[in-house]
Amino acid sequence: MSAIEIGSWSLLLMLLLIYAGMHVAVALTLLSFAGVWLIRGDAGIASSLLAQAAGDAIASHIFGVVPLFVLMGFLVAAADIGRDCFEVANQAFRRLRGGLGVATVAANAIFAAITGISIASAVVFTRVAVPEMLRFGYRPRFAVGVVAGSSVLGMLIPPSLLMILYGFLSEQSVGSLFIAGILPGILLALAFSAGILIVARRYPDQVGGTTPPASGMADLTALDMLVRVAPIVVLVILVLGGIYGGFFNATDAGAVGAAGALLIALARRRLTWRRFWQVLVETGHVTVAVSFLIIAASIYTRMLAMSGLPQFLVAGMADAGLGVGGFLLLYVLLILLLGTILDSSSIMLIVLPLTLPIATSFGLDLIWFGVVTVIAVEIGLLTPPFGLSCYVIKSTLDDPRIGLGDIFAGAAPFALVMLAVLVLILAFPQISLILL
Repeated sequence: MSAIEIGSWSLLLMLLLIYAGMHVAVALTLLSFAGVWLIRGDAGIASSLLAQAAGDAIASHIFGVVPLFVLMGFLVAAADIGRDCFEVANQAFRRLRGGLGVATVAANAIFAAITGISIASAVVFTRVAVPEMLRFGYRPRFAVGVVAGSSVLGMLIPPSLLMILYGFLSEQSVGSLFIAGILPGILLALAFSAGILIVARRYPDQVGGTTPPASGMADLTALDMLVRVAPIVVLVILVLGGIYGGFFNATDAGAVGAAGALLIALARRRLTWRRFWQVLVETGHVTVAVSFLIIAASIYTRMLAMSGLPQFLVAGMADAGLGVGGFLLLYVLLILLLGTILDSSSIMLIVLPLTLPIATSFGLDLIWFGVVTVIAVEIGLLTPPFGLSCYVIKSTLDDPRIGLGDIFAGAAPFALVMLAVLVLILAFPQISLILL
């Protein structure tokens, strides 16, 4: 069996193992070890590669960006900033038809700018926004669909855990990726809001909200809104303003953001010792999981390079005359297909080691390519049968009237809007690159 055949079989076996329930990092590591052993015919070389890759993958101080931004996200959630985001956004949009849906999108966009974790957004706004929308007569399917759809903003609007992972895999600047995600994230939030307003106006029965929201909610004064939004603005300025202004790198921004989130949580008296310990434990769990994934991806990338499969694919595409457009079309279709059965991180770990060399050979900007990748991958959070955000909403929502099928159906229009925005980013790369 040739080295290229070994690399090809490893891809097929990986999909089978992951679909059978094996953790993606375990599957990557196991297949990498077996692949190197078969290619070189020496188990000792395979063992040495595992040890070296494990050390090299996370040895850099840049890796500190992962636990710092994760810690900031959990501290922000503990401080109840998500609820404040929704209340302020609701005050601004409550009188519009479909206004609570727009408020949910706006609050998710603000919350995303200080967390970077889609699942956290799904949990917070399932508890905060869905009960309010149901209380004012919105259709259950619409209510959960808005939360599911807008929760994906957490992985596009910086800081973003997926962009951090992409930065490590592609060896690109995490700070540049954050900046590149700002305008696409805002564009996606505006597209969601416009879609909600259009549907609410033309098909009001699909949205509901017949009870005027203003009749059952207390008005917030300008001072109330300022007090609630001030911590959010401060954190965004500290993190993104510091990176964009060149005052510090992404790792420094994570440290400043985590310290700022801790001070805000303490000032609001929302952080008990017990809750703080839970935040630290949850941060540790996420950091270890991401570390394991990065190590496994590093090992698998080296095995593929040793097999020559990426170079073989580059040559094959050149011979086939597909060009840049054909490559991008196949790439997006592959990610969308994998999104029906795998989670976001797993998709990136599988496809990037193969496709990054091809993207480089075509001269594509890898920062823009990262934005395209994140948007395409995030669509998978809304598509059945996997649709992780939809499962999170179902597990968080204690309402037997709303089934998993309702959540997927409600999220479907938002997945289509994301696809339209993805096409726009593909056609006009400067949307993501203009701030760089």
